[in-house]
Parts: sequence; structure tokens; C-alpha cells
Amino acid sequence: MTKQGVGARLPRKEDDRFLRGRGQFVADVRLPGLKDVAFVRSPLAHARIHGVHIPEACRGRAFNATDLAAVKPIRAVTTLPGFKVSEQWPLATDKVRQVGELLAVCVGDTRAQAEDIAAAIDLDLEELPAVHDMVKARDPGSALVHEHWGDNVFLESFMEVDIETAFDAPIKITRTLSTARQSMAPMEGRGTVAHWDHRKEQLVLHTGSQMPHIVRNGLAECLGLNQEQIRIISPDVGGGFGYKGILLPEDICLGWLAMRLGHPVRWIEDRRESLTAGANCREHHYSITAYADRDGTLRGIDCEAIVDSGAAPGRSPPTNARSCPIAAWRAPACASRSNWCWTRSPARSAWSRTNCG
Repeated sequence: MTKQGVGARLPRKEDDRFLRGRGQFVADVRLPGLKDVAFVRSPLAHARIHGVHIPEACRGRAFNATDLAAVKPIRAVTTLPGFKVSEQWPLATDKVRQVGELLAVCVGDTRAQAEDIAAAIDLDLEELPAVHDMVKARDPGSALVHEHWGDNVFLESFMEVDIETAFDAPIKITRTLSTARQSMAPMEGRGTVAHWDHRKEQLVLHTGSQMPHIVRNGLAECLGLNQEQIRIISPDVGGGFGYKGILLPEDICLGWLAMRLGHPVRWIEDRRESLTAGANCREHHYSITAYADRDGTLRGIDCEAIVDSGAAPGRSPPTNARSCPIAAWRAPACASRSNWCWTRSPARSAWSRTNCG
């Protein structure tokens, strides 16, 4: 082991306090007057909402979409041609589109008390057909995730380089491949502590975000604040993997509660929430055709990719899905067609094994 340069063992600046048990994560943040938050989540993948009924005894400690009517939704917008814009409300309004989607937010002196309040809320849901297969999601007549668009394909792309020159190759091999969906499971789940600083007229969020500026900008848009009125503090992060790189509807709810109630609020994700409602990634379906000469020389690659992007807005469209199958090979001709589809699974995010906190 060298002492300097490539391969040198270099202690990180945070190692000393971690080894001494002095790390500070979101759950370690304690503020005076702090209350805990629990969410009511949809048990169904697709359902029409006829009512989220809060008992009178829980008023002022439980809130539904009607209470957050002035809050704007998360919007997925991009300059990619043909992209179909969609919205995700912090609390579901007309219908739920995935298991785990937020329906109500509850506040208690402890997490257990907040969960008791959540259990008292009555849901009136009309179950609807659900499409969970990205290939079948493209079929005519499949259940629609966002009805106003008329289908479940929110983005199509095509690229081609002289692929017709490979069609006369003597060898043609076609394979169909699928990759399994990945569910990130960092040691520390998501979490947010929010409070309103009355002196500075500023909303302060402690959250283990990998992209605090994106969270700040999104919160400003959804809550109707100027960006300078929001401060995001990202303490130690116990694993990220891209999972903590997007604006969460939970962040919006916590920010709204802090301003509405006037005291700090905290939500710490449990493992059940993580596995049912957290962002997933990389569920793809490929049909790949290779053209080659008899000596093995690759003449061209033709690929069709279908990407499952979940029910929420495409906050991280995986545009590399169209290039990965062909980029690893030296082929004079290539073509790639991609469809990004909505289904009834959780939202998608980028995933990286290097983003481990």
C-alpha cells in the first residue's frame, strides 16, 4: 500500500467522528416542540377516491388533500420532444396510482400516536384495473395511469445510423431480455425534520438529500415561496444510491405542516414504507437483433427498449436505456427505439452503487 498517490489509504474527514459514534443523521435532529408525523397510504395500486374521512376528534392533527388545496403538485417537465407532462400531488386527489401513495398526513406527540391517528382515518376507495407490466401497458385498452393522455407511453425516442446496410448480413440473431426492478434499501431510510424560522421568515428542512438545491427549488414552486425563504440542511447520509436525489411528496407535506402548525415536525421512514413506496429503478425490456458476417464480424445492432417508469412523473428519465445495449459494441450500423411507460409501481429514480453515503 503506497503512502501517497493512486492506491494510498487516505482517511476521510468524517471518519473520526463516525468511529466515535458522533455522526448526526436526520433522526438525531431534536428541536424544541418537535412532533412526529405518520402518513395514511393507499393499500391499492389503482383506485378512485370517494373520500378520505377524518374523525372530528382528529381534526387539527390529520389533514387530507382538501387541506392542502393551495399547494401545487410536483411536475415532470423536460425539453425532450414528445414528452408528456404529468403531475404528482403531495396528497392524492381524484385517484391513487400506486400502492403507498399518500392520502393523509397525521401529527402526534410520538410516532406511535401519529400512527394511531392514521389508523382512525376511513378510506372510501373504488378499486380500478391496474396495469403493472410495462409491455402490456402499451396495449390498446390497457388501464390508463393518466387518462388525459390517452395511453401509457409518455416518451418515445429513436436513433439510427445506417442500420439498413446491415440487413443483408448472413447471420441474424434476435434475443429478448428483461432486467428486474431494483428497490434501493439504504441503512438509513428517507426522513425530514421541518420547522419555520419566524425570525428569518424561512422554512428550514433537515433531510438526507443528495441534491439539496433541487429539493429547495421544487419546494419553492410547490409551496409558493421564494427560493431564499427555504434552507435545506443535509446532514450525514446513511446511504443514498440515488434514492434520495429527488423531491419527495413527504417533503412538501412536512414543509406545509411546519408553516401551518408553527412547530417543528419530523417524519422518519420505516422499512415498510421504503419497500412499498420508495423510488425504484431499472426495470427494462429489450428486444435486440445482431447482424454479423460468418467470420463473426459485427455488422449492426438493432434494439427496441421498453422502460417501466412507474406511476409518478418521470423525474429521472433513463435515457441511457436506448444507448446501453449498443454502446458496448463496435458496430458500423445501429438503431434504437425506446418507449418509456407509466405503470402502477413506484416512481423511478437514478441508481448508483457509488452513492452510498
